[in-house]
Amino acid sequence: MKLMIQADGGSRGNPGPAGSGSVVLDATGKPLATVSYVVGRATNNVAEYHGLLQGLIKARELGGTDIVVRMDSKLVVEQMAGRWKIKHPDMKELALKCQELVRQFNSVEFEWVPRAKNKLADELANKAMDALLRGAPEGVLESSENRSPSDVPASSTASSSDTPGTGTSQAAAEEQHETCPTTWNGATGAPLRLILLRHGQTEMSAKRQYSGRSNPPLSEVGEQQAKAAAKVLGARGGINAVVSSPLERCQQTAHYAAEALGFEAQDVETLEELIELDFGAWEGLTFQQAHERDPELHTQWLQDPKVAPPGGESLQASFRRVKRGFEQLMERHAGKNVLVVSHVTPIKSLIRMGLGAPASVYHSLHLDLASISIVEFYPDGPTCVRCVNDTAHLRYS
Repeated sequence: MKLMIQADGGSRGNPGPAGSGSVVLDATGKPLATVSYVVGRATNNVAEYHGLLQGLIKARELGGTDIVVRMDSKLVVEQMAGRWKIKHPDMKELALKCQELVRQFNSVEFEWVPRAKNKLADELANKAMDALLRGAPEGVLESSENRSPSDVPASSTASSSDTPGTGTSQAAAEEQHETCPTTWNGATGAPLRLILLRHGQTEMSAKRQYSGRSNPPLSEVGEQQAKAAAKVLGARGGINAVVSSPLERCQQTAHYAAEALGFEAQDVETLEELIELDFGAWEGLTFQQAHERDPELHTQWLQDPKVAPPGGESLQASFRRVKRGFEQLMERHAGKNVLVVSHVTPIKSLIRMGLGAPASVYHSLHLDLASISIVEFYPDGPTCVRCVNDTAHLRYS
């Protein structure tokens, strides 16, 4: 018998109070059974695995032979499909249990779906988390069969993928697994979605010095910022690749994010075109110092993107460089979600491309350290800027 499993899990704190939800459906999409499971204190990803495990158990009880598993956790889908490695010890243990169950079916396929198509499992996960906070013990909270979606009460709490550190702007704008409504822009196909993360603080950025090709490491504050960004990105999941500027401050930030997302260190791709603007003779100077050194040139530089600092690079040249890097991203990762860790100028360049804006937009955008922005590029041309300079996660760092 062919069955479908929809599974979800969430944690309010990551780690924090966690629960999972599982739905087993027949070949027509009719729900046959649901499971709401109280996980206890765990991470989002561990809760997701519990959702899968409970779904497989229920599908076996119902006599399923050929199974399609649909989840909005890219991490679990890719790991169970054997394409991503499993590092977390708790996830390894759960994955082994899931793999043992998988072998008992004739076939099992794993598919990623947008969160909007996994709402029933999400509601069941939230129900388990609500019960845990009211004192319910770990284990199956509710397991029932032949229930329709209308029989399952909607949770009044936030989505299971929301965690402290996910601010309103990101929660509203960063529905990473969904695309902008195509009726708004006429787009077709899956976009290349760039999640743009600026690196954390360095000693030079703390002093507001121009730091283009200088290579300072993250400061202690910068490491805290990078970890805070990594935490919210790891909780949200759904990222297929991590790409970084070659400079150390970005590489450090990227590796914190990669670890939170379940990638190995060697999985971080380096793209030279994502390096910061070359400030030439102004490198290491503050805005005021650069203006005092070359008042006329500095003023011209602020007004004309074709003007470069002494011995440095113009915004126009930098834009062309970043565009070449973007073309590589489109070639390698079309239709995927890619975390890009870079600097102010390259990130502004990618946002400019998404907006179709003139060069004057560079001086109209502000990007904080460790901020997150999101831009989508569709294969048939349309673009969508979903989020700019989200720093909600830094309030909790």
